[in-house]
Amino acid sequence: MLEIQFPVFPVLKTSRCLLRQVVKSDAPQLLALRSDAAVMQYLDREAMTTVDEAGVMIDSMDSRLAAGEGISWAVNLKDTKEMIGLAGLWRIDKEHHRAEIGYTLLPAHWNKGLMSEVLQLIIDFGFRSMKLHSIEANVNPSNAASIRLLEKLGFIREAYFRENYYFRGRFLDSAIYSLLTNQEAISRKQ
Repeated sequence: MLEIQFPVFPVLKTSRCLLRQVVKSDAPQLLALRSDAAVMQYLDREAMTTVDEAGVMIDSMDSRLAAGEGISWAVNLKDTKEMIGLAGLWRIDKEHHRAEIGYTLLPAHWNKGLMSEVLQLIIDFGFRSMKLHSIEANVNPSNAASIRLLEKLGFIREAYFRENYYFRGRFLDSAIYSLLTNQEAISRKQ
């Protein structure tokens, strides 16, 4: 079983982004992110409506971090302190050396390659520092942009579940994509 501990929160940097711990003062930015209709279109969760809800989510992230069950980063552009997105290995399955990746970004920053940069860094961290064997992503099959991003990063669709998720009175499908540690090494050599 994996031993996951973060005595010091790992701050990560890409050429354009700084990934840091989400803190209570990020609640207004988290609310902006999780209440944006375009961001929430494929998350299949209710949009946030209050800063208090954002605070509860931050508390949940802190609890998962302390227990070694997940890690999420605030995504900032290097030249600003304001959170523009959220990304992380939010659910860690220690027994199976697997984690689920999740990510969101404010629409003003879409189509600039930022999330590709961020996720590659998080994937590298997951495999190299956390010693994960695999990383999965659970995607709404209608989210073509997210699927393109995952495939660009080397993820392969390993499952398609029909009507396995109930949201707002409807059963929805889910697509599961994964990346194995050996796939990541192979893709880096190409």
